[in-house]
Amino acid sequence: MDSLLLSLRIVAPLFIMMALGYAIKQTGMMNETSVRQVNKVCFKIFLPLLVFLNIYNTDLEESFNAPLLTFALVGFAIQLASSFAIVMLAQKDNSRRGVMMQGMFRGNFVLFAVPMATSLFGAEAAGEASILIAVIIPLYNAFAVIVLSMFGGGKPDFPKILKGIATNPLIIASLLGILAVATGFKLPDFAYKLVDDIAGIATPLAFIILGASFSFGDVSGYVKELSLTLGMKLVVYPLIAIVAAIALGFRDAPLAVLMTMFAAPVAVSSFTMAQQMGGDDKLAGQIVVFSSTIAIFTMFLMIFALKELAFI
Repeated sequence: MDSLLLSLRIVAPLFIMMALGYAIKQTGMMNETSVRQVNKVCFKIFLPLLVFLNIYNTDLEESFNAPLLTFALVGFAIQLASSFAIVMLAQKDNSRRGVMMQGMFRGNFVLFAVPMATSLFGAEAAGEASILIAVIIPLYNAFAVIVLSMFGGGKPDFPKILKGIATNPLIIASLLGILAVATGFKLPDFAYKLVDDIAGIATPLAFIILGASFSFGDVSGYVKELSLTLGMKLVVYPLIAIVAAIALGFRDAPLAVLMTMFAAPVAVSSFTMAQQMGGDDKLAGQIVVFSSTIAIFTMFLMIFALKELAFI
């Protein structure tokens, strides 16, 4: 019963915030334009401040976990390679191939990692998750561009990819946080309180806007693609990663962070990127919507099982 209540306590608020966002959109208080504008502000200001603050409040020596980073990188490489093989065998339409492959490996780690890790283990896990963000997010972005360019018939623009990584607010915030901790820099009290107050807006606002961005359109033409993509992203890859992590001795906070990395739903920005790079944007939108909805339940079950088996 304790495990069930803990799982509900972690997942239910996220589901309620997303439902609230969807309800706000349906009432007409927000439209597509305002949702995009608020999402842009959240991505460029609120979430980066939250990431910075989590790292700033972290003991870098304790939170820097080389085995965790190594597992994450190797796991990502395997996920990427297997996704490519599966999509090439299962799908003939190039406009869908890139979108499906992106959907299989590119998770919304930023949005889900910190609140879930913090709910389970507090600042320790939040620090580990934030440091991992600085490593994983550039890989997600770079390979998403490469994959969509490859299947869109164009060539990857590597200078543009590097510029996008270098100017990504989340990556900049991560690096600034690491720099502040490494140099012993301390924010003045008033500045810390200001950053703390603004960062506190990030998680609820991001989930509300995520819910407001949902559009449950006609999925009849994408049943095969959605089933395969979501099955791999939300079930197969997370289970393989969790079993492997447990076998290698990961427990508690590191295991929770890895679970979130591999089980998180598809990143919202994957829809925009597919739209801009000639992918099937309707499929990309449906993957985001259904992965975000289903992941609430799959992650609940994973947290419950790991807690019940005393791994976290």
